[in-house]
Amino acid sequence: MTSQSVVGRFFDVRGGQVYAHVRDGDGPALIFLHYWGGSRRTWIPVVRRLDPGQGFVAYDQRGWGDSASVPGPFGLEQLAEDAERIIDALGHSRYVLVGHSMGGKVAQMLAARKPAGLTGVVLVAPAPPAPIGVTQQLQRTVSHAYDDEEAVLRSIELMLTHGGLTSELRRQVVEDSLRGGEEARLAWPSEGLVQDVSAGVAAIEVPVLVLAGSHDKVDPPAVLADHLLPLIPTASLTVLKDTGHLSPLEVPDQVAAHIGAFVAQL
Repeated sequence: MTSQSVVGRFFDVRGGQVYAHVRDGDGPALIFLHYWGGSRRTWIPVVRRLDPGQGFVAYDQRGWGDSASVPGPFGLEQLAEDAERIIDALGHSRYVLVGHSMGGKVAQMLAARKPAGLTGVVLVAPAPPAPIGVTQQLQRTVSHAYDDEEAVLRSIELMLTHGGLTSELRRQVVEDSLRGGEEARLAWPSEGLVQDVSAGVAAIEVPVLVLAGSHDKVDPPAVLADHLLPLIPTASLTVLKDTGHLSPLEVPDQVAAHIGAFVAQL
């Protein structure tokens, strides 16, 4: 594989344009979907550890990062449609969806539609297809997780990580979390988190790799084993060592190695 450079690019979506980093390459392209509160930057440590010839697009979903000004709606259907538009614009004949947390739920919804060219799915600490134990109190708590810098730092400490972030990455998480538009911040706890997409996921026919963090408090391995794996016949679960929910930032070596091995098998 020859090394290609990463370029910045805007993609037209309904109501505006989202910003992406794109690299042309061989084999199936990776379509990176970040978590609620993240941005395309969430994937940088992973991308740096992939084969330099691996093609990918990592974009800021509407309401986040450099797409923060793109208006809603911010529901899962719209986020899935945005992904479809970007994939269509890129024109890849083969691609793999790589979704983290909220992005993992978007990936499940999109994969259930059996889009042309989809050859595999990697779900990193994904939200399960149906909500598990989500109460109104939890929704309220989550909706305030990114209220200000203090709240974000508390979320990093108590819920999001296993203590494996550098000070630079902690700063990035704070910046990304606070940069999101208010409507986008509230859409996940009020809508996306409780939406049930489980009816469609049995239709997924491509291989699905689920990467769960050993110490993930948001979407623990046991929850995914019980509430995601039985619903997707092609799914297999791998537990990442020594990480919480933000595994692309905490253990990018492991995440990149598993993605690379998965793509090589396709």
